[in-house]
Amino acid sequence: MPKLISTAEEFIPANPTLNSLREVAAGCTACDLYKRGTQTVFGEGSRKARVVFVGEQPGDKEDLLGRPFVGPAGQLLDRALELAGIEREETYVTNIVKHFKWEPRGKRRIHKKPNALEIAACRPWFEAEVQVIKPQVVICLGATAAQAVIGRTFKVTQRRGEILHDVAIALAVMATVHPSSILRAPDEEARRDEMTKFVADLKVAAAYIRENVKRAA
Repeated sequence: MPKLISTAEEFIPANPTLNSLREVAAGCTACDLYKRGTQTVFGEGSRKARVVFVGEQPGDKEDLLGRPFVGPAGQLLDRALELAGIEREETYVTNIVKHFKWEPRGKRRIHKKPNALEIAACRPWFEAEVQVIKPQVVICLGATAAQAVIGRTFKVTQRRGEILHDVAIALAVMATVHPSSILRAPDEEARRDEMTKFVADLKVAAAYIRENVKRAA
């Protein structure tokens, strides 16, 4: 039986690349979630991504396919990126927790929020991803990711769409809602309203990226 350790830090290879991180993460036993998930769902996207999106954890479909943001929330994110003027090829998508935490409900596997110990155990993978990519901005999707990256007291409802420069993980960090929350809106009008707000947040990031490109030039 694999030996349990307190965090994934001991798994991180020297001089990591995205490929080496992904390979090693496949055998991560830093918390008990590896026993429930089908597989580790590592991040995916360009090594030269300007934007890194980080959500809470993979969902049922992501767990089965081994790829992040391939379910309905991922499809909504793709549409929002297009509307905001962010090229999908310029992004990298990942989660703060790399295994699917779930509980049974009939024949279905229902998402269960990861706890603080599980988030802390998995966080080194995300930190390593960002260190390799060095994006212009990290965008946290939802409260769990935002509080893990920015701080426990951070409230997405109060500071969504704001570019922050005082977060250690990257030069610029922003938080917004998770796409899945838009899908859970009570009716079509509410979903349209939430989608408009979500795209507006992403347009802030798009403008920040364009400004940085001008400065670099």
